[in-house]
Amino acid sequence: MLEITQVTKLFNPGTTDEKTALVGVNLTMNPGDFVTVIGSNGAGKSTLMNIISGVMKPDMGDVLINDRSIKNLPEHKRSSWIGRVFQDPMAGTAPHMSIEENMAMAYKRGKGRGLGFGVTRARREIFNTQLEKLGIGLEKRPNAKVGLLSGGERQALSLLMATFTQPQILLLDEHTAALDPSRAELITELTETLVREMRLTTLMVTHNMEQAIRLGNRLIMMDKGRIILDVSEERKRTLTVPELLGEFERISGKKMADDRVVLG
Repeated sequence: MLEITQVTKLFNPGTTDEKTALVGVNLTMNPGDFVTVIGSNGAGKSTLMNIISGVMKPDMGDVLINDRSIKNLPEHKRSSWIGRVFQDPMAGTAPHMSIEENMAMAYKRGKGRGLGFGVTRARREIFNTQLEKLGIGLEKRPNAKVGLLSGGERQALSLLMATFTQPQILLLDEHTAALDPSRAELITELTETLVREMRLTTLMVTHNMEQAIRLGNRLIMMDKGRIILDVSEERKRTLTVPELLGEFERISGKKMADDRVVLG
């Protein structure tokens, strides 16, 4: 499904500001895998997401989906295969457009966008059915401007838009971090439901260690641009936050000092 081989990424190469973001990263995900990613700030998590989605190109290595290299494909040409939800509820949607207009754009992801995307009667029925799954009443407000939605409502819509065309890969980039606890829990539960029902292959970055353990069938930990720990589904079932912190300290030789990391 997804194969990342020896991916390396440098910022400002050849200058005094050179920074190594990723170093020879290898990661293989099988169909239906749900992998959570944890690590301190600057570990390379978001850079990895950006390389998979096409925002950045690796300096070395390759990225393959279904045995096809995509490392030279621009972001828009990957959009029919990859869905992504960002930390910022304002990202990934058009605030000046209605809920159903945003969904129409997502519906045509990777098929060419433009002013003629339209909202047909048949599509409206599809959108209504999908919105009902959220359980927050957005199906009753299809003409509401997305910019007027709450952060939780907007993130729920973003998640739905990223998944309802069933992408090959779903990328979740700290998608609950900007929400209050109750809304974060709502989005977490919605994530579990959509990923399970659609059997989506999912890679999720989070700073919440309890969430990283709770969700998915694998957990990887990154530090200084490398994957330093890969936890199997069997081990994950009994793993605790203190044990995970202990593993980080044992492997990296330091304590998790990032104040953004949430223990539970």
